[in-house]
Amino acid sequence: MAFIAFRDMKPFPQLIFSVFIILVSFLASMVLSALVAIPVFGLESITNISSLNDLSNPESIRILKLFQVGQAIGLFIVPPIILGWLYFGNPYEYLFLNKSFVSVSFVLVFLLMFTAAPFINFVGEINANMTFPDWLSTLEDWMRDSEEKAQELTEAFLRIDSYWGLLFNIFMIAFLPAIGEELLFRGVLQRIFTRMTKSHHWGIWITAILFSALHMQFYGFVPRMLLGVMFGYLLVWSGSMWIPILAHFFNNAFAVIAIYMVDKNILDPNVEEIGSSPDSYYLAAISLGLIAIFMLMIKRQNEANQLPSEV
Repeated sequence: MAFIAFRDMKPFPQLIFSVFIILVSFLASMVLSALVAIPVFGLESITNISSLNDLSNPESIRILKLFQVGQAIGLFIVPPIILGWLYFGNPYEYLFLNKSFVSVSFVLVFLLMFTAAPFINFVGEINANMTFPDWLSTLEDWMRDSEEKAQELTEAFLRIDSYWGLLFNIFMIAFLPAIGEELLFRGVLQRIFTRMTKSHHWGIWITAILFSALHMQFYGFVPRMLLGVMFGYLLVWSGSMWIPILAHFFNNAFAVIAIYMVDKNILDPNVEEIGSSPDSYYLAAISLGLIAIFMLMIKRQNEANQLPSEV
């Protein structure tokens, strides 16, 4: 009976309690990851910070990947399941995982994320070139340093030589984040902010801002926020969590596969820059138009399943 009390919580206490559960789950996942890593890699390898920071060391990369997987599960996947059970009694239904979608939406989501790349790259290039006034130079230096370190780690993760490495990266960078981040941000936080503001639009935008901010990559903040907005509307317009999960997965998987193919000289390296050059604004405009078309098509295909104003 004690657990039923959580189902009547107001949005703000729900938000605070959710943050508490997320932090506890994250800390527990880091401890469990360490307990798994110690017998595999040895205590010295885990506790040697300077060695772990050496991204040219293959063992350091393996250790960091293990912790990355643990973090993805403990920070993003476990908390929504716990919260869905506490707040509703059925995580599967609370997180909109029980809702089906029109099968053609699968193809539409694939096309949506494939054609969105030029616009996202265009916005990303503008974001990456932002500058701050002199009095904020310390903040700018910190943000650029954080961005460079995150980029170095990502590049180290993506530096692989085999198809098995590619499959693991798709699992780690596309599959786990697509499920976990959508369940947490769209399934839990967007629902809370929608209830708090009594508006799907406010719920989507506030959640998208948090979604981007928590990645701590400031020079990619705007394109990531816009992706979060896109995922939020896909949930509301389809009524099914599987649609934004698919979109998130395709977005990340395309990037992982493209980088692998560029490294293997299968693709031209310029493919990663489509839409980001100064003279490619027309590609960005076409991409934006296609985004609008595919989003509206997905909305129309799933009109009967759209989420009500109160969730």
